[in-house]
Amino acid sequence: MSAVAYRCRHFDSPRAPGYAWKVSDQNRRQLPISADISKHASGLGGVGLESLGGTTFFRQRDAAAMGVDSRTLRQLVDNGSVERVARGLYRVADTAVTEHYTLAAVCARVPDAIVCLLSALSVHELTTQIAWQEWIAIPHKARAPRLPGLPVRVVRFSGAALRYGVVDTTFEGVPVRITSPARTVVDCFRFRRLVGKDVAIEALRDALFDRKASVDQIWRAAEVCRAKSLVGPAIDVLMA
Repeated sequence: MSAVAYRCRHFDSPRAPGYAWKVSDQNRRQLPISADISKHASGLGGVGLESLGGTTFFRQRDAAAMGVDSRTLRQLVDNGSVERVARGLYRVADTAVTEHYTLAAVCARVPDAIVCLLSALSVHELTTQIAWQEWIAIPHKARAPRLPGLPVRVVRFSGAALRYGVVDTTFEGVPVRITSPARTVVDCFRFRRLVGKDVAIEALRDALFDRKASVDQIWRAAEVCRAKSLVGPAIDVLMA
């Protein structure tokens, strides 16, 4: 990853607008696109990459599907039209980047990942902590991804935790799955030894006071994830 791209991930930049949930079923919801990017004008039309549209990242097989062979792709990297972000992952050089650049890069490499814990807290604006790694969850028995050059922390979900409270959105043109505010709060209590109990309590307080999640939503997520004994006492204290 270039130095410029890495700095962009940690700049203080305007957050995404307030959420406007669109319910698709009981357990999965659709988030609005929160990271629009500028259309590039890199002069790549002659080699077929113009069909990338608003997608920032692409893989070598994506380029091949558009008629760009590996030799041409190397030439584009050499002349600066395309940037090699990580092994097997590329981006058109003049596309604008947002605060979710690194998160999008990780999810482009691991499409089945679920953004969670500190990364999800940051997206939902439920923490003052800075996540220097992107936190993702994968199935319990899945092989841990190897992502040289991308800062990633991996945790494991299983059963209903892989589905309940997981929502869909898009960052940098990359489809992303992320835990909802209520689910993220519950996960912070479940993984309190990793993120810290104070972070979990802060997330619970902000989610309730900023009305990003209701007590009922948090309680239901705690019930599904078998974390009522962890979340319940904290809710009682805040609501007292």
